This record gives sequence, C-alpha cells and structure tokens, in this order.
Amino acid sequence: MPYLDDDFLLHSPTARHLFHEVAKNQPILDYHCHLSPQEIATDHRWENLADIWLGGDHYKWRLLRANGIDEQLITGDASPRDKFQAWAETVPYTLRNPIHHWTHLELRRYFGIDKLLSPATADEIWEKANARLAESDFSTRGILKKFDVRMVGTTDDPADSLDHHAAIATSGLSTKVLPTFRPDKVFQVDRPELFNSWIGRLEGTADADIATFSDLLAALQKRHDDFHTAGARLSDHGLDRCPALACSDAEASLVFDKARTGKPVTAEEKEKFSFYLMVFFGQLDAARGWTKQLHLGPFRNTNSAMAARLGPDSGFDTIGDTRQGAALVTYLDALASQDSLPKVVLYNINPSDNYLFAALTGAFQDGTVAGKIQFGSGWWFADQKNGMELQLDALSSTGLLSRFVGMLTDSRSFLSFPRHEYFRRILCNLIGTEADRGELPDDFEALSGLIRDVCFGNANRHFELNV
Repeated sequence: MPYLDDDFLLHSPTARHLFHEVAKNQPILDYHCHLSPQEIATDHRWENLADIWLGGDHYKWRLLRANGIDEQLITGDASPRDKFQAWAETVPYTLRNPIHHWTHLELRRYFGIDKLLSPATADEIWEKANARLAESDFSTRGILKKFDVRMVGTTDDPADSLDHHAAIATSGLSTKVLPTFRPDKVFQVDRPELFNSWIGRLEGTADADIATFSDLLAALQKRHDDFHTAGARLSDHGLDRCPALACSDAEASLVFDKARTGKPVTAEEKEKFSFYLMVFFGQLDAARGWTKQLHLGPFRNTNSAMAARLGPDSGFDTIGDTRQGAALVTYLDALASQDSLPKVVLYNINPSDNYLFAALTGAFQDGTVAGKIQFGSGWWFADQKNGMELQLDALSSTGLLSRFVGMLTDSRSFLSFPRHEYFRRILCNLIGTEADRGELPDDFEALSGLIRDVCFGNANRHFELNV
C-alpha cells in the first residue's frame, strides 16, 4: 500500500466510506490553539519554509536535538536555509514518530508536494514550497479559508489587549476568531516581581487601579466581561494539578498584600490563593454559560539550564506523574456544591490518567447539558495515533463518545490543520473497523451521524458558536 495514500489509516471498507463520504469535508472548529491574533489581523505572510515550518515548533526542536543537531541550527542564528537542511537531515530518522506523518501531510496539503523530505530532496522541496508561499492566497487568512476553518479559539491573558480581535471582527473574515480567557499569571504570587509586573499590565487593560484584593477581583471580572463581549465562550488553565486547599476571603487578601509588597509567599499560601481564584473563575464561567478547559499534568522547563537560556515553550517540558484525582475532585465538587459548576473539558497529559479523567466526568454530569463535563482529546504527547485511540477507548468505555466535542490542534503553527484530518481518519477507522467486525451496528446512517457530530456538530452546539 502506498505511503499516505487516500486510504491512509483506514483499514476497512466502512472506515473508508465514513471518512471519504462523511468526515473528509466537515468544516474545522479549532476551539483551542495558540495561533497569533496579530498574525490573523494583519493577514501575515511568511518569507520562506523555515519561517512558517520551524519557527516556534518545539515538537520539531526536540527531535532535532535528539538527532544531534547543534542548537544554532534550531533556535540559533543560522540561516533559514541551513535550519531547513538540518530538518531535512532529521526527518528520515523520524519513522514511527507522528512528526513523519504530519510533516508529509503538511507538504501535501499546503504545498502539493508528495515527495519524502530528505537531504536528497531538500533543494527541490525548498524551492517549490517557497514559490507556493509567494502566491497571493498563501497567508494566514488564505489558510483559514482553504481548510474551511469556521472558528479559531486563541489563548489570551486577561492583561492582553483585545485590539487584534476587534480588528478581525470588523475585517470581513468568515472565520470566527475568538479569545479564550487564560488568567494563569495571576497565580504567580510566589514570584512577586512577575506578579506585580503582570498586575501593572492588567491595570492598563482593565483601566483600573489594583491596590487591594477586591480591586483584583473587580478587574478580573471586568476583563471576563470584555472577553465575553469580544465573543469568548471558553476559558482555560494550564496547571500541574488543580489547587485544593480551601481559602477564606481574609486569607486570600493577606496573600495578595504580601505579594504586592514583595514579601515571600509560602507554597501553602500560594495554593490557597490559587484555589480561591479558581473557584472565582469557575463562578464567572458558569454565570456566562462558558466552558472551562483544564490542561493538567505537565512538568515544565525540566532542563533548567536550557530553559534559562532559551525561555519557556522551547521543548524542555515533559509528561508529569503528579497525582491528579483527589485535587480535581475537590475543585469540581467545590463548584458543584455552590451550583456554579460550568461546562468543563478535562485534558490529561499522562495517558495513565485516561480512565481517571474519563470516569470522573460521569461523576459530575447533572443532566442540564448533554456532555456537560468532557474528557478532552489526546493532548500534547498523547496527540498522536496511539494516544488518540487510547483516549477514545477510555471515553467510549465510561461515557458517551457520541457527545464528544472532538479534536483541536493546541498549536502555534498555521500548518497544523491537517491534524484534524489525522484525527478524523483515526476516528473513522475505529468506528468503521468495529462495524465491519460486527462490534457496532451495520447502520451507516447512525455511524455517519456520530462522525459528523464528533468532527464538527457537537463542538458547534456545545460551545454555542453558531458557525
């Protein structure tokens, strides 16, 4: 069978029918990603293939380092052509890594190139891709149109201006580009210099003086309101685990005062402060009908020397083994006990937590919204064939796959939209192959409905996007 042919990953007749007749042409809702609102607002273009393909992609950076490539050719000041050559030398060594699939899907879907990348093909691919980049439709907005992306959910700090989102909203772009409220920097009370710098930024965007803890809560609520007006319907937190120590108003205020005056904050005080605010954020989300996303479990910046040299998001994070269950139950129960539990999507980075997270969603469903608590798609290191299949199996075994809100890229790259195709092929193969084995009903209409809903319909309805 040819590599990456039309039936790639589709191993049964029904799987192929489901993909080609149902999933393939479904629109894309990329409801959580890290794309730049500025680049969409300005309809950004790229100078060369290295610029769009290698800049900021820590997935590739990790493999380059593993292949013995010098840092100068990864994040250093080497020329774009030399960096691309280093990647071309590395790709043949990525067999069985999902990057080999993604690399060649991207070459095909964006550039019309069906050759395998290697040192021998590097010159030809470089020239052909760069020629494609120079064409008038190859820009951020051109890509969104090409892949029929109906909605993009960017990730935005409450201290960020929403000016780029305002510009996009009035630009005539058919894709909805909506901000996602991610206030994680407010938890940095144990690092007063960073905390106070961030407070200064928040004062500017909220147009408020923040001298007391009550002022902070008011400023955060104002920004939450501003995000809602700008179209936001989701929030997000990236945490090693949920905080779980109860905190009174007086205790939270005391921690705030200590941080504002540069006094040391203990680990216990930080966790209490964080728990107080996480409950507050949950209440805000519930009141607005938003969905809260919880990305839990990574160990970040583990290589401290390299992280200090290159900064965060440079490829030095990994799967964590922090125990998640008790703290997550404490947090969700605190909100449910106050009748303030919003819709929630839970993402785990460690596959060993799959059944923990999947089963936990069922404990907090309340019958008010179908699929109110979701077990989110395979995330980060689990964002590949095996990880997706494991997530789908755990979700199916403990809950309702038919209510699943489906795939997202979680990416900083405009070249990542074929990951939706990758997921859809895996989903269709799972459902189609089981149908052909007699493990699911031989009912193409019912199976088609499930595929359409998981690929697009469920997310559109669940997040109230109306696209």
